[in-house]
Amino acid sequence: MEAIGFSLKEEALLETLTIDVVKSNEIEGSYLDANQVRSSIARRLGMDVPGLIASDRNVEGVVEMMLDATQNFNQNLTEDRLFGWHSALFPTGRSNMRKIRVGEWRDDTEGPMQVVSGPMGKERVYFEAPQSELLDKEMYQFLSWFNMDNASGNKQETIEPVLKSGIAHFWFVTIHPFDDGNGRIARAIADMQLCRADETPHRFYSMSAQIEQQKKEYYDILEITQKGSLDITEWLNWYLSCMQNALESSELLLSKVLDKAKFWKKHSSTIINERQKQMINKLLDDFYGKLTTSKWAKMMRCSQDTALRDIQDLISKSILIKESGGGRSTSYILKSIE
Repeated sequence: MEAIGFSLKEEALLETLTIDVVKSNEIEGSYLDANQVRSSIARRLGMDVPGLIASDRNVEGVVEMMLDATQNFNQNLTEDRLFGWHSALFPTGRSNMRKIRVGEWRDDTEGPMQVVSGPMGKERVYFEAPQSELLDKEMYQFLSWFNMDNASGNKQETIEPVLKSGIAHFWFVTIHPFDDGNGRIARAIADMQLCRADETPHRFYSMSAQIEQQKKEYYDILEITQKGSLDITEWLNWYLSCMQNALESSELLLSKVLDKAKFWKKHSSTIINERQKQMINKLLDDFYGKLTTSKWAKMMRCSQDTALRDIQDLISKSILIKESGGGRSTSYILKSIE
C-alpha cells in the first residue's frame, strides 16, 4: 500500500475507514448509509472526492468518534474523551426510543446492567456487568493501564501492542460502563491501540468488517470468556485469528484500488488525455450500465465525435475493447489487465 502513490493510498484509506464504521454498527444491528459515511470521512480528512452528499447527525457522530480514535491515536484516552465519543454516538440522548444517560457512566437505578438475547418474554441473560458503584475505580484502572507506555515516554509496560488491543477490547466491553454503545466504543479503542502498534493512522484492513463476518463466534467467545475465570487466552487466540483473517481479506477489500494501481502502472507511459483519464477511473470504480459513445459525450461534456475519437484512440492502445452488438447499441469495456 505504501508503494501505490498518494492519491490511491488516500482512496484506500477512505475505503477502509468507511467499511470499518459501517460494519462496526452492523455488528450491533444498526445500519448506516455507506455513502453518507464515506462523504463524512472525506470531508473531515480534507479529501478531494467528487459526489459527496450530506450526512445526518448519527453518521457524523460515529465518524467523529472513529476518526478521533485512529487519527489521534497517540493522545491519551481519558474519561472526558470517552464521554465525548458517547455523546457523539447518541446526539439525541436516546438509543432508538429509549432515553439513556449520555456522556456519563451508567447507573443501576433500573436494575443491574444485563446483556440479553432472545425474543420478548423469553430473553436469556448471557452477561451481567459490574455494579455501577465500581465504575469509577474500574475505569480509572483501565485508563491508567491503557495509557501506560504511550507517547508520553512512560515505558513501564512491555506487553506486545497487538495483544494489548485484544485485552483492551475485552476489558472495556466487560466493564460495560455506558447504557449503550459499549461494543462500538470497545472496537474504536481496539483500533486506536492497533494504530499505536503500527505507529500510523493509516490502516488498510478492517477488524470490524471481519468481526461482522464472524459475529456469532464473536458473541460466543465473549460470553464464554466473561463467564469463565480471569484467563482470557482463548479470547486472545480468537482475536488474533480474526485479525489474521482481516489481513488476508484486505486484498479483496481493496481490490478496486489495487486494480487501479495495477492499471496505471501498466499504462504509466501511455499518452492519455484528461477526459480519457477521468472515464477510465470511473470504469475502474463502480460504473453502472454500459459505456456508449453518447454516455461518454454526456459524462465528459463533449461532442459525440470527440467521444468517438477518444474511444477509438483507447481501443488502438489496447485499453478499451468493443462489446458484442453494433450500431447504436455498441458499448465498450476495459480490457482485462494481464
